[in-house]
Amino acid sequence: MTDAFNVAFRIPNFFRRLFGEGAFSQAFVPVLAANRAKYGQESTHLLIDRVATVLAWTLLGTCVVGVLASPVLVWAMASGLKQNPRGFEVAVVMTQWMFPYIGFMSLVALAAGILNTWKRFAVPAVTPVLLNVSMIGAAWLGGPWFQSMGLEPIYALCAGVLAGGVLQLTVQWAALYRMELMPRMAWRWGDIKAAWADPGTKNVATLMVPALLGVSVAQISTLINTQIASHLPSGSVSWLTYADRLMEFPTALLGVALGVVLMPQLAAASAASDTSRYSSLLDWGLRIVVLLSVPCSIGLLLFAQPLVAVLYHYGAFSGLDVQQTSVALMGWGAGLVGIVAVKVLAPGYYASQDVKTPVRIAVVVLVITQLLNVVLVPHFKHAGLSLAISLGAVINALWLLIGLLLRKSYRPEPGWVLFLVQIVAGAALLSIYLLWAVQAVDWIGLRAEGFKRVAYLALFLMGGAIIYLGAVWAAGLNLRQFLRR
Repeated sequence: MTDAFNVAFRIPNFFRRLFGEGAFSQAFVPVLAANRAKYGQESTHLLIDRVATVLAWTLLGTCVVGVLASPVLVWAMASGLKQNPRGFEVAVVMTQWMFPYIGFMSLVALAAGILNTWKRFAVPAVTPVLLNVSMIGAAWLGGPWFQSMGLEPIYALCAGVLAGGVLQLTVQWAALYRMELMPRMAWRWGDIKAAWADPGTKNVATLMVPALLGVSVAQISTLINTQIASHLPSGSVSWLTYADRLMEFPTALLGVALGVVLMPQLAAASAASDTSRYSSLLDWGLRIVVLLSVPCSIGLLLFAQPLVAVLYHYGAFSGLDVQQTSVALMGWGAGLVGIVAVKVLAPGYYASQDVKTPVRIAVVVLVITQLLNVVLVPHFKHAGLSLAISLGAVINALWLLIGLLLRKSYRPEPGWVLFLVQIVAGAALLSIYLLWAVQAVDWIGLRAEGFKRVAYLALFLMGGAIIYLGAVWAAGLNLRQFLRR
């Protein structure tokens, strides 16, 4: 049932990445920032209204088609569920119920793009917590209620997903209302036609075409991996999903957060032809990526079992599940620096309204990733899937970096060699410490003593942070420079 939910949840997320924070945001935010810089508030508000109109009608049509086509979509995402007809049926029902989620989340992405352009980062950053709280509440309170009604308890998570989407949209649109930037969507045919014909809307749509291809490439990779995992031993989709949640934590805190902050500022610097500021912003972002993602990568690689055991090893989650999720997490850890770096490097292209170059790179990386799957999956099963994506992300990041260097959009500031030596020194000490920490506690055996295990994890993680940051500081790195920027 958990495999079925994870498959069903990935389908609306697939389309959300197309219409939401993926292709749409990559096209919308640079155009919005440039329009605001050149034409002012009134013209920008009109652009917001017309883009919102086109997006809303597109989403309405997509949701109707998606609900009707759910059986085909589930089969395309994970035909291996057919081995268990009940699981396939449940996945179809959950897809139909959750498909409207893409409508809420795509409008959330519209609101977030506006708020970020106005440098109001707090509300878009906090609202995703509402989805998590809704899903936790649904599992905790709704699961038993559904079971008492003779229904699958897993259906409660669908209600949590929809409630989370509604709450996020409500909070962000309330913020826009207070700023007098609430989109006014048109419902009359003449006004809808005018919105489609608007030059700004056409510009966003034009930029979205290659961005759609780029995001589609990443989502196609996810689709292929889910399809492969559905044919592996039962539980493989869930093991990958649990590991993915842990990988997404540092990715969101570092890569997504930096990308969100940098995109509008890079777009403004590009619109003003301020190449020095443009390059300086990228350099600052990349240094933070290296400083913070390297220890996170080491943690996922060397400290995977304690992380998985403390967070998941309860109830029906067995020792085997801990082991299988841990090896998948190690696969993500191998390429975490690349995964995070892409989130910073790609906006370097999008901000100058160059979407085609990252797309071309992504297409080639997709092919490379699938070739890696052919080699790795027979040996490492589901962990081979996460490892292949990680290695592909490293290639993607290096390719994007080389491209920015060759076009001279990014000129590294002095001190990179010394900076990397300082990071390596800190990483070496952290690695030794974590290898000892894994062996110091019986993380699986302490299952019955949950609070004790949590306390051990907190202490070891604090110790790791002190050792790493203390080592890079002792090596001469001035940590305050990253805050002053």
